[in-house]
Amino acid sequence: MFTTSVTLDALHKMSANTIANHLGIEFTEIGEDYIVARMPVDQRTHQPFGILHGGASVVLAETLGSIASFLCVKDPAKQHAVGLEINANHIRSVKAGFVYGKVTPIHVGRSTQVWDIRITNEENKLVCISRLTCAIVDANR
Repeated sequence: MFTTSVTLDALHKMSANTIANHLGIEFTEIGEDYIVARMPVDQRTHQPFGILHGGASVVLAETLGSIASFLCVKDPAKQHAVGLEINANHIRSVKAGFVYGKVTPIHVGRSTQVWDIRITNEENKLVCISRLTCAIVDANR
């Protein structure tokens, strides 16, 4: 499904000096139509009550969705994928360990893409569900 071939190492290099790198997000798997990443739940991603900050979950979701969207663009030299809208429902709190996000397509069109991102804890229980809509725009904009 992805039009651009990429390795986990390449995704990590793309994330250097970004918020994903700052929060410790690591890509762990690339499938035919999905990507998985994990994020630590620690002082970088906690809110004041010592649990995973909802905004950190949204960063994980948007990171996964944006990368997946980029990998579906036919010609990355001529087009970019940019976030248009994201929403998130926070289902369960997490105090420590890792959370895992998996992005899968809902719609991959010529000018818009919609992605489903499910974030789970180490016991594979749902923590957050998010949907990201990306617009495909000219790179010269």
